[in-house]
Amino acid sequence: MSPTREGSAVQSVDRAVSILEMLAARGDLGITEIAEELEVHKSTASRLVAALQSRHLLEQQGERGKYALSYGIVRLAAATTARLDVARLGQPICGRLAESLGETVNVAVSDGEVAITVAQEDGAAAITSQNWVGRRTPLHATSAGKVLLAWMDEDSRRPLLRRALHRYTDDTIVEHAALRAELARVLDEGHARSFEELEVGMHAVAVPVFSGDGTVGSALSATGPSYRLPRRRARAIVADLREGAAELSVELGYRAG
Repeated sequence: MSPTREGSAVQSVDRAVSILEMLAARGDLGITEIAEELEVHKSTASRLVAALQSRHLLEQQGERGKYALSYGIVRLAAATTARLDVARLGQPICGRLAESLGETVNVAVSDGEVAITVAQEDGAAAITSQNWVGRRTPLHATSAGKVLLAWMDEDSRRPLLRRALHRYTDDTIVEHAALRAELARVLDEGHARSFEELEVGMHAVAVPVFSGDGTVGSALSATGPSYRLPRRRARAIVADLREGAAELSVELGYRAG
């Protein structure tokens, strides 16, 4: 993209956000009012409004009426609120588990094709502190990512399992058939493992966290070096993680039944 086109795109994004802020403050506005507020031609305002309307962020109040915020804004806000709740409620649980296990404990949520860590606490045994909060990690090569993939609805998961899988180490699963078999095992056993699949020398184990609607939107995991978190110990701490995940699930409104 040329500098001119890039500058134009940034300006359009800025104007679109300004429209959303105007409507949030004033309720509804017509094209003429929006154009005057933005100090642009009506045709420019119409194009911006049409783009926002196509994404269900704006809706027209009656035929040729004024525009107001639409349900798409609620969807985005709900997603943000849910993540903030998971991070806020998950932090103390991560802290208690990190203290008892001595390893780094994380909560990660799904973000399309990746997982994002939203809460983390380091255990006393951690030699170095690596902050994963806000980092995007691959779904197929991490324990939390496998949990999120395993419980993802098939329509969302299907396109992800058709794309090439990046190899991070010699142990990364890159064959689609092998990954599907691994996800079936995760569902059957109720937890996921990643033994040196993302980084050499790093092991992790994760369990699902259920949301109020019964879906799995986050995962609770413990991570440590392979010499301190060998395969046998990784399996042994699953029960501790499940206890923490059950507590977090209840906090998020989940009721098993």
